[in-house]
Amino acid sequence: MSSLPLESVRPALPLPPDERLLPRPHARLAADRTALLQPATSGQLALQLPSELPHLPIAPEWKDQQRLWGHSFHPMCSYLASFPAGLVHAFIARYTRPGDVVLDPFSGRGTTPLQACAEGRIGVGNDLNPFAHILTAAKVDPPTKSDVKTRLAALRVNWAAAAAGWNEIAERVTADPGSPEILVPGAGTRPVGGTIAIRPDASVPAEVALAFHPRTLAQLLYLRAGLDADDRTDRFILATLTGILHGKSASYLSAVMPNTFSMAPRYVRDFVARTNFHSPERDTFGLLEDKIRRLYRQPVPAARGIALLGDARDSGLRFREALQARGLPERARLVVTSPPYLRVVKYGYYNWLRLWLLGYDAAAIDDLLDDAHHRDAYLVFMREVLRGLRSALADDAVVALVIGDVEMDRGRPANGGVGLAEAVWEMAAAPEGYRLAGIALDDIAAGRKMTKLWGDEAGQATKLDRIVVLATSEAGRRRAIYGASLPIDWSWPPRAPRAL
Repeated sequence: MSSLPLESVRPALPLPPDERLLPRPHARLAADRTALLQPATSGQLALQLPSELPHLPIAPEWKDQQRLWGHSFHPMCSYLASFPAGLVHAFIARYTRPGDVVLDPFSGRGTTPLQACAEGRIGVGNDLNPFAHILTAAKVDPPTKSDVKTRLAALRVNWAAAAAGWNEIAERVTADPGSPEILVPGAGTRPVGGTIAIRPDASVPAEVALAFHPRTLAQLLYLRAGLDADDRTDRFILATLTGILHGKSASYLSAVMPNTFSMAPRYVRDFVARTNFHSPERDTFGLLEDKIRRLYRQPVPAARGIALLGDARDSGLRFREALQARGLPERARLVVTSPPYLRVVKYGYYNWLRLWLLGYDAAAIDDLLDDAHHRDAYLVFMREVLRGLRSALADDAVVALVIGDVEMDRGRPANGGVGLAEAVWEMAAAPEGYRLAGIALDDIAAGRKMTKLWGDEAGQATKLDRIVVLATSEAGRRRAIYGASLPIDWSWPPRAPRAL
């Protein structure tokens, strides 16, 4: 796994001391890698594998729910390869009680920890991608609606005083897209009033300048500089802003690309030149207010969660430290997570415009995440993740890993991508002492995936997800098997008790 320091991804905004990444493990020698991939000896109970792995009869009822089922914060911003909130609910309802801790070491946009918090559990998420961390933190530790409205009102007032200067800069940027001579304030520099403090090397990429109307870009540059991702209220506004950056309807700031992911920078430049595209003017403040009103249509989650930034391999230790610091139970009874798919999604590349808004470099993010796993390296990585998680899990904890079969890799048959769930069990989970409750199937129609916009290629990479359900003990395994067939309530929001 690569170990690019986060400071090289966003050097202008170092992380606060309590959130800096712990040193990442050094690369293992080839002999150590080979040893990690060997199955345990026949004397180890966890590796007495059946000829066919058992099926766990969890009915995929989440497929029958409305597309936006769950808490209203979930659709804050689209995120590739995320699972539905209903899937998380299916496990939370069966395997936890209110007050239990629910973990996700690959939290993405925060689906697991948010839904856990909304159901009265303590949701804790971790991700190495700073964009994912911001989305998760915004959802599990949100400000009040009144705080957001007050902050937006203040930003509007300050904008009225500073608009002329920002509009002038935006006009220069759009008149000469990509010019290194035209500098703008960096993300989070927070210039005061009408004073604009320029940071060195803060030019606007050409594809960013081409994507927005000049007056919309001016507002965007103002908010990008004025919002602080380390402030709870500002972070929520920033996360919401990433969700309305681009899309094909009037509720988005740019119409040059769909909302699900960023089209390639070269595509944007070529499309604008070929079609003489001019993005319509949009009022950033008005669209932000509309989006925030939709997000707050339900009350904030009942419990406050925790969002961590760091490597999944040492997340167990950091989970425990964060929970202990809050005086909460240090061990979780449930993990619901989806490890990165094998060689499918480049989270930096497909979110480059959102990362620009937040002040991060997309290529550096992809280097940091090192998504180009091959099968052997992936299995070593997953074994290290599962090993690190053990210290944060209760004796009867249940672990659900959503793992996709990867059939195609950049248009060609994937090497080692099929049967990955079984391999994770045999080569990663079993050697670390986990027990297998079974594997549930979750085939997803291509038309329901975010990649449906890719036309004939839609859904071809991952046609089938397998949910590997593990436990940390025999008691946990029996709990997982018994709970699989329990009926659960799909009404949402939960019905409040009637007054006596």
